[in-house]
Amino acid sequence: MKDIKLIVTDMDGTFLNSKHEVGKDFPGIYQELKKRNILFVPASGRQMPGITHYFKDIEEDMGFIAENGGYVVYKNNELFVDKMDYVLVKEIIIAVWNIPGARAVLSARKKAYFESNDNDFKNYFTKYYTENQKVDDLTEEIDDNAFKIAVYHPDSSEAHLYPLLKKFEEANLEVVISGKYWLDIMNKGINKGNAVEKLQNALGISQDETMVFGDYMNDIKMLENSRYSYAMKNAHPLVKKIACFEADSNDEFGVLKTIRKFLDLTS
Repeated sequence: MKDIKLIVTDMDGTFLNSKHEVGKDFPGIYQELKKRNILFVPASGRQMPGITHYFKDIEEDMGFIAENGGYVVYKNNELFVDKMDYVLVKEIIIAVWNIPGARAVLSARKKAYFESNDNDFKNYFTKYYTENQKVDDLTEEIDDNAFKIAVYHPDSSEAHLYPLLKKFEEANLEVVISGKYWLDIMNKGINKGNAVEKLQNALGISQDETMVFGDYMNDIKMLENSRYSYAMKNAHPLVKKIACFEADSNDEFGVLKTIRKFLDLTS
């Protein structure tokens, strides 16, 4: 494991604890990674500002994967920007309208757009989508670059959303369960795994030189793109089956513990 050059971690349920906090050890660990020329990359279903605000002082030195791979940035330079066909966006929004309890967020380059009047939902999802705007009708095309539709259900995305929305896989789209309450729909081939591969290719880094951490199904593709793949102790069982190793839970800051051990840093 001496030749690691790239460390990629999911955010929610993985790098951040349940209170959405970064471990206090991160600044020191990050400086050690930088000394050793190891690139640290957060990878999330969140929009870009919802990730970068955790790393304001070091953002210019880092890489970021946002929108489940729809938007990839390295040192403030865009490596990849996706765009969904609005005809399909409209079809998906109408389908979501017909699912009791479901809420849709259209995540785009400038902002995340929503139409719900439910203040509890707004207060919840804006933790992840910090740049947002309410609209009257998501089926009306916006003047923005749409990456993804994130769909929320208060009980279970796996039980109540995927069975009714998986049909969009036939329309050349990715339909992936991204959390207990969330499901994401993107263009075919848009996933964290392909985003990691774009970074690897751009920087000349191999899978053998890559360490990845994740906890949910939208992390599986990127775990498969790394020799050193870690599922969190709190991860979904399917993720644990894919990963080569297991890290302590996000509430124990298992990502930082594992990196600290790899760097051979004393407590």
